[in-house]
Amino acid sequence: MTATPSRSRQHWWHRAGWLLCLAALPLLNACTAPPDGVAVVSPFDVKRYAGKWFEIARLDHSFERGLSDVNATYRLEADGSVAVINRGHDAAKGEWQEAVGRALFTGDSNTASLKVSFFGPFFGGYHVIALDPDYRWAMVIGPNTDYLWILAREKQLPAGVRERLVAQALALGVDTNELIWVEHSRSDH
Repeated sequence: MTATPSRSRQHWWHRAGWLLCLAALPLLNACTAPPDGVAVVSPFDVKRYAGKWFEIARLDHSFERGLSDVNATYRLEADGSVAVINRGHDAAKGEWQEAVGRALFTGDSNTASLKVSFFGPFFGGYHVIALDPDYRWAMVIGPNTDYLWILAREKQLPAGVRERLVAQALALGVDTNELIWVEHSRSDH
């Protein structure tokens, strides 16, 4: 004979489950908020930001490890979200890798603070912290200083711009010695 849990015990487990979910919400938000003390670009025009960007530099992460010729394309969708297509060449496999995601503004669309998902309900922070007035280059930080990308409309940046962006990242606590300067040598992307 199997014992059936009492109704009050079932109710307790149900309430405990809800409380755990509620307690986890701030942790999920922490994955999308900018790091403390980091100013996000505002005003921001997502229509001008849309289009193709080349990844000039990044911090190393498994999802991009070994990739060269990395670029990202952003497209504004009718519902206000942003389609994200990241593409890079994996020389070891001799093929292009592509990830398609969706970005949503975390608040006002006039502020360059978004959350991006490439798999299901899990989002990561995407915060533009430096942006050329003509939208020719940008620097993006994630939810902490372990995530940083320098992007440009062209495959290279002038040395002076690179130096300014690296100095800004260093001042924010980013380990700029760990930046990977992305090679762009392929003509088939």
